[in-house]
Amino acid sequence: MRDFLPGDKARRESVLARIRSTYTAHGFDEIETPVVEDSSRLHAGLGGDNEKLAFGILKRGLTTDDFAAATDPLDLADLGLRFDLTVPLTRFYASHHGELPSVFRAIQIAPVWRAERPQKGRYRQFMQCDIDIIGETGPLAEIELLTATLDTLSVLGLVGCTIRINDRRLLTSMLTSLGFPAGEHAAVLITIDKLDKLGSHGVVAELRDRAFPDAPVEALEEFLLRPSTPPQSFSEELIRASLPEGVDEMAIVELAALGSALADSSQLVFDPFLVRGMGYYTGTIFEVAHPDLGYSLGGGGRYDGMIGRFLGTDVPAAGISLGFERLVDLVTTSSESSTDAVALVYESVEPSLLANLKSTLIAQGLRVRLEKKPKKLPGLLDTLAASGFGRFAVVTPSTATVDDLDFRPLTK
Repeated sequence: MRDFLPGDKARRESVLARIRSTYTAHGFDEIETPVVEDSSRLHAGLGGDNEKLAFGILKRGLTTDDFAAATDPLDLADLGLRFDLTVPLTRFYASHHGELPSVFRAIQIAPVWRAERPQKGRYRQFMQCDIDIIGETGPLAEIELLTATLDTLSVLGLVGCTIRINDRRLLTSMLTSLGFPAGEHAAVLITIDKLDKLGSHGVVAELRDRAFPDAPVEALEEFLLRPSTPPQSFSEELIRASLPEGVDEMAIVELAALGSALADSSQLVFDPFLVRGMGYYTGTIFEVAHPDLGYSLGGGGRYDGMIGRFLGTDVPAAGISLGFERLVDLVTTSSESSTDAVALVYESVEPSLLANLKSTLIAQGLRVRLEKKPKKLPGLLDTLAASGFGRFAVVTPSTATVDDLDFRPLTK
């Protein structure tokens, strides 16, 4: 959890404004949900490993006997801080669907909390930028999400980004075709999800250490180590060449059609081993990658069965999230100062005169800061320029009216 100095805060808000503006241009509407949700909802088995990282809020009025009798720490909590924005969105939709359009396009830009071990790119409090489409059964939802995300990355000036894409149906049917029993799929995927870190040999070794049946592990090893030169462009041919025989035919066709429906699919990369650990994904899954990072900038996918857990009626849904803390470090923001932001550097001037002068300038549409003149003026001017101020004027008792001010440019 971090503090942000004024310059850092201004930079973050500038980037957030561009993200909001782009999402809004694509027809999404922003909502806000509480930072706290019911503990039972946060631990409904849908959040994968993130549920283990959720901060709990203890029930009121607990006694020492309550602590002694508890067999599970969750017995002591009835609320918790949200660990993502998707779980709150499903609760929001279940509560307000009667007031929302049949197809609802939502923006959520807000902090979330996880009990992470802090390191570069991973913090206990961090900002997520989500867009979701609820109520759209067809591929239009994925097309809109991918288009808006790629447009946002472009607006932010991020070059070389790609979106890795897969489908949970392809993953499960691939494991079935290799011989893994359905009951073991979730456990196998946990290891396959480490492919980027462990490599093919490491994944196979871990599966053997975890005592999975020899035959499917050997079939997976043979498939992973096969010589192949698949076509480079995102296409049905590429998808088929990247998978073993016997996988979900409809998922292949639908995923290929998704790529061809985009105006430009050059930034899509099919990854047959992309897993995404959240337990609520049911179809297409995405992950945003950047060539300078060893971790993703965000991700998402289709989660058709999640809202029904809370509403009682299934509603199709898909979403994608950008991890703002990782993204903002890559974005170059303009450091140009604004001539609409002026500083009044004063010496020996009555406060009432300064207040009147400031009010007059604000009424003219200017941002105004009062600064007492220090012994070393250049240091102050550098600070003002770094904070976005474009002009300054020195105010003395004899120059305490707007007409007397002599504004000079600030340069860093």
